[in-house]
Amino acid sequence: MRIGQGFDVHSFSAAGEGFTLGGVWIPYERSLEAHSDGDVLLHAVTDALLGAVGLGDIGHHFPDDDPRWKGADSSELLASTVMTAREAGWQPVNVDATVIAQAPKLACYISEMRQRTAKTLELPAEVVNIKATTSERLGFTGRGEGIAALAVILMEPAIKAQR
Repeated sequence: MRIGQGFDVHSFSAAGEGFTLGGVWIPYERSLEAHSDGDVLLHAVTDALLGAVGLGDIGHHFPDDDPRWKGADSSELLASTVMTAREAGWQPVNVDATVIAQAPKLACYISEMRQRTAKTLELPAEVVNIKATTSERLGFTGRGEGIAALAVILMEPAIKAQR
């Protein structure tokens, strides 16, 4: 078994209508600045998965200077990464992730984020845990300048299907 950890951060734009987090649209007065859709939660999970199987990081696989990834759906990036890990002989077991944001409040979105993240990872929702916290008004997240996410994933060798 292998463990990987991931981290991602994106700053807020001056204005906007919201952003995607864990594959869920969050209405808000600002958007996130990013080359892709800026889903910090799924980016952290993707980085954790890649780290666990020794395949580099999200920037190596989906570079932000490549126009193919402009506005990309992070759920699709994570799903592609799950397939890459399976091809390398690994599959996810469970995920624990934390989103750090002073605002907006995320509690009412956690269940749906958990369901969507689990579906993308091809896991039951009960083995995907997502939490949200503030940074008590400290640092860039506390000042409302952006959002950060941390993720830890456990991977196990993939079992080949009997034919």
